[in-house]
Amino acid sequence: MENIIISIVVFLLVIVVHEVAHGYVAFRLGDMTARDAGRLTMNPAAHMDPVGTVLLPAILIISNSPVIFGWAKPVPVNPYNFKDPKKGMLLTSAAGPAANFTLAVLFTAVFKTGVFPPGSFPWTFLLTGVLISLVLGIFNLMPVPPLDGSGILFSLLPDEAVARLAWLERYGFIILIVLLYIGLFDRIIVPLVSLFMKILLG
Repeated sequence: MENIIISIVVFLLVIVVHEVAHGYVAFRLGDMTARDAGRLTMNPAAHMDPVGTVLLPAILIISNSPVIFGWAKPVPVNPYNFKDPKKGMLLTSAAGPAANFTLAVLFTAVFKTGVFPPGSFPWTFLLTGVLISLVLGIFNLMPVPPLDGSGILFSLLPDEAVARLAWLERYGFIILIVLLYIGLFDRIIVPLVSLFMKILLG
């Protein structure tokens, strides 16, 4: 039960930091949409998505998944408020995963001090923090809407290519579910997370 509670708390912390990072970068680049929508807050309730923040994590917990992952409500962004809309969207989209990877490094730095004995609550909390931060950072880099990888990809492509890929916005969620069903998580995300865990923790 303790590990489940830790996983839930860490998941909420990491996903909130992820969303606030999106909104803060957009705010600094001149777009007040996220701020005006109340999304520059650490209150998890402001960011919760019924499926990505509640249903999917609950299913993973019930099925004894070794890790929890999911997503929050997309932060509202108006690219026309940026001086350079494509650059603004690139930086705003990348801010979420970047925040997750930064958290992973911070959790690692405290974990490796060796202050907390193995198996203790803080030790487990920090280790879980590294794991979930990496999972969410890598997962969100997938180039499928509504994940951040699609925002990064679209901001790098010519407008003509983005127009041809507009259909992804309508079917992104279905595509994502199919990819997870056919084993994307086990075949790609888990190996990448394991690699970075090994790099960070040794």
